Amino acid sequence: MKRIHISKRKCIWFGSALLALLLALLLEGISDRMSGGLKSQQMAARWSEKRDVAQISCFFAAGSNVTPDTFVAFEHGLDSALMEASITLDGKNPGARLWVDAYSAPGEIFLQSDYGSVQSRALGVGGDFFLFHPLKLLSGNYFSGDTLNQDYCMLDQDLAWQLYGSNDVAGKYLSVNDQLLVISGVVERPQGKLYTAAGLEKPLVYLPYETLQKLGKCGEINHYEILMPNPVEGFAGKIVEEKIGVSGEQTEIINNSERYGFLQRLTLWTKLYTRSMNGKAIIYPYWENIARYYEDVLARISVVILACIAYAVLVLLALIVIWYRHRTWTASIVIRKLQDKIYDLRTKPLNKKGERKKK
Repeated sequence: MKRIHISKRKCIWFGSALLALLLALLLEGISDRMSGGLKSQQMAARWSEKRDVAQISCFFAAGSNVTPDTFVAFEHGLDSALMEASITLDGKNPGARLWVDAYSAPGEIFLQSDYGSVQSRALGVGGDFFLFHPLKLLSGNYFSGDTLNQDYCMLDQDLAWQLYGSNDVAGKYLSVNDQLLVISGVVERPQGKLYTAAGLEKPLVYLPYETLQKLGKCGEINHYEILMPNPVEGFAGKIVEEKIGVSGEQTEIINNSERYGFLQRLTLWTKLYTRSMNGKAIIYPYWENIARYYEDVLARISVVILACIAYAVLVLLALIVIWYRHRTWTASIVIRKLQDKIYDLRTKPLNKKGERKKK
């Protein structure tokens, strides 16, 4: 039997191609882990394993005059659109919901306790805000922005220590303009330069939007997000764009469920020179700033992954071409051998029957 000689150089090329593929797989795994760690972007994955829903975020420019009534009107339009598309609730689950949403507005509020006082940054929230943003609880529970009782608030750990010297303060009270607020719970405050640069450089209190309007300084609503059915690609985004009731010049709409896909990350390079330009006067909340930072990082990783795959494919193609050019066989030889093999397989049972008859 003729031995096949494989040169050392070819082995090195083949090995480098395999290493490139392994590196691409490793980097893609790291990318998935990084994007999966952004809980504020993973509502769709938490809601449905079938991935038949989409999480859409809207960010509004200053002067958009967005109010909770804007979202009430949108919700009516959304229900009509879903009905027209024959998307209805499953009667087997009476507690099911076709969609959930949330909104928020930045502000400030002066808080007092028996142990101290502080002028704190605040976030007025409505809807199921903590369903979209499951901040790590250190004590207590979340509150719902739509609850009839608006006298709840939630502190981050730094603010809890400033006011009470402890994280275990759920159920205690704070005074704001002679009105009492019940501390629903305490959440962990993410630390690090990234979160500081993203806008989370100071302690933060979360409270219902209406409460912040009434007792503190409340800015405009600059953020809205919804989780809704997405039976076909682009359906949810199109409905939100058509029904939200705010002009496109004042709104930025993002599909969080798709933004970290490999192809989506690569397309960011087409916006390399314009991505940082923003003519809509939109101020992003801290979680969106972090999400955009991860987009930039993962876009760069995706280019490396693409380069690794391209290198591996080119090397393997080159080796195939070299092998083909130095082959010792022809197509006619291969066809003849296949024909002989098929003939042997067909005649083998007949030969065995003949041998049995002779015996």
